[in-house]
Amino acid sequence: MPTSYDIPEVLDRREGPYGEVVLRRHGELLQIIANGCFLMDTSDGRSERMLVDAALAALDDRPDPHVLIGGLGVGFSLAHAVANPRWGRITVVEREPAIIDWHRAGPLSALTAKALADPRTNILKTDLVEFVNETCATFDVLCLDIDNGPDWTVTESNGGLYARTGLTSCARVLKPGGVLAVWSAKPSPEFEQSLANAGFQQVRTEEIPVARGVPDAVHLAVRPG
Repeated sequence: MPTSYDIPEVLDRREGPYGEVVLRRHGELLQIIANGCFLMDTSDGRSERMLVDAALAALDDRPDPHVLIGGLGVGFSLAHAVANPRWGRITVVEREPAIIDWHRAGPLSALTAKALADPRTNILKTDLVEFVNETCATFDVLCLDIDNGPDWTVTESNGGLYARTGLTSCARVLKPGGVLAVWSAKPSPEFEQSLANAGFQQVRTEEIPVARGVPDAVHLAVRPG
C-alpha cells in the first residue's frame, strides 16, 4: 500500500475531449485523475460492485437482462457484471478515449482483459448524457458512475443528468420495470427526492461504509410499468 511519502508516478497524461485525463501509479494502486479531480483508484471496488449487485437485486426475474454501465473507470463494475452469468448483454458507455485505451492495451488491461473479451460486452465511446438523450436503444438496468455523485460532477455538463430532464431521459431508455442505479460518494436526500419527482418508484439508497468519512452510496429507483 502507498505510504505518506510515496510520490505518484504519472503513467500517461492526455488532453481529451473534456479536458486533461491522467493515469497514475501510487504504490500498488492505479488512479484516474480528470482535470485535477481524483475520480477513482484500484484500492477497493466494493461500492462499484454493489452498484451492479443492488441494481440486479432490485430487478424482477426477467431473463437475460441488458445492463448499461455508464463510465468504464478502472473497470470494477464491468468485471463484476461479466462474472455474473445472469446478465444477457453488457454495454459500457465511456467518453474518454484514453480510459478505453488504458483498458485495451495499457496498465488497466490486467483488470478487464477477460471482461472485454466476453461476447456479451460492448464498449461505446460516447458521452453518457448525450447517449441517454439521443439513443433509441432500451435497457433493463442503468448503472451510472460517471461523477463523484449528483452533487459533485466531473464536468458542468454532467449536471443535467441528475436534473428532471436527465432523469426523464433515463426513464425513457429503461424498459418498464427497469432499474436505475446511481453511484455517489455520499448519500444525497435531495437526489432521492429528484428521483421521486421524476416519477420513479421504489426509491431508496444503499450505503457502503468506508474507512474514513461519510459512506459511499448507491441510489436505486424503478421505472413504473
